[in-house]
Amino acid sequence: MRFGRKALAEVPKTVHGGQAWKTGGIEDYSHNLNPFGPPEFLPEIIATAMDDIGHYPDDNCTELKSALSKIFSLKEENITAGAGSSEIIRNFPNAFLERGDRVVINRPSFAEYSQQCRLVGAEMIYNELSEEEDFRINTESISAAVKSGAKALYICNPNNPTGRIEPKKKILDIVKECGDEGVLVFLDETLLELVPGHEDISCIGCVNKYDNLVVAGSLTKSFAIPGIRVGYGAASAPLIEEMDKIRMTWNIGQIEQNVARILMSDHLGYVKRAAEIMAKESVKMNSDLNGIGFPAGKVSDSFFYFCSLRPLGMKGSDFQKLMLKEKIMVRDCASFGERFGHFVRFSVKDRERNDMFVRAVENSMKRSE
Repeated sequence: MRFGRKALAEVPKTVHGGQAWKTGGIEDYSHNLNPFGPPEFLPEIIATAMDDIGHYPDDNCTELKSALSKIFSLKEENITAGAGSSEIIRNFPNAFLERGDRVVINRPSFAEYSQQCRLVGAEMIYNELSEEEDFRINTESISAAVKSGAKALYICNPNNPTGRIEPKKKILDIVKECGDEGVLVFLDETLLELVPGHEDISCIGCVNKYDNLVVAGSLTKSFAIPGIRVGYGAASAPLIEEMDKIRMTWNIGQIEQNVARILMSDHLGYVKRAAEIMAKESVKMNSDLNGIGFPAGKVSDSFFYFCSLRPLGMKGSDFQKLMLKEKIMVRDCASFGERFGHFVRFSVKDRERNDMFVRAVENSMKRSE
């Protein structure tokens, strides 16, 4: 006898990278975190909350929202906080979608979008990103999908796993068209802060101009603190009010609130420096990989690569095993769909580790011959 909800029967558990820490001695290129790790002063920041942990945390996250509103030139009523952007991703369909609603999701993209929508009984409309179009969003196909009776559209910028970045004007043109059609847009900018010039790409400051737009962000990637769950969402006040109705009470602990407030208010320079270094190192890493015959393609828009191994006649899972023998973890992208079984994703780090990565790739290619 099965007691679970029917909506759960066909929903698999999502697969994520970043698991190499469980195995000692493995350098993890499967995740896309700030490669310089958490700030060295983080323990001092955590200590600032110790006097308050004997009390329930501020359910409204007042000080954190105040800090975020100043950074993004928004009002506090435009901000919601979550246990990582994952909670924002979960709260969106729970607030706005009904069973049978149609949702447009680009593919490949972050698996949590479809999973959380399916859990509320929504129907997926997949907009297939084409390798021939460099996995860029085709506005005509998005327009057609949106006009097929959709309730919401998801966009990830930079897209995970492809690393492609769409320009701000293109995103906002899509948002405007969706608004005209009565369609909500969930824009995930979780990875954007680690890209130089992200301020000119981000749409978070536009949420009051477009009342159908929700933008999600997080500290996880930018400050390399996945073990401290803090994310945020920005939208018009009415949308935030609805999302807060289904938000779990006391969802952000006091330590997390203090850490997020101080890091975002005083230490965004830490993220900016990492973004600048990775952008520079990506150019060299790309050149070195192409130079040894690895199909790295063009320099990535972002700080991670999504590469087809078909020219090598290799599946992502096989390459992953070969790289593990070199003590390096890459992401096998088969979980993003059957047509991506030959793809891998890997991140950019600093010069020393990237050189090590290139040597490991060269050794793996030789071993596969």
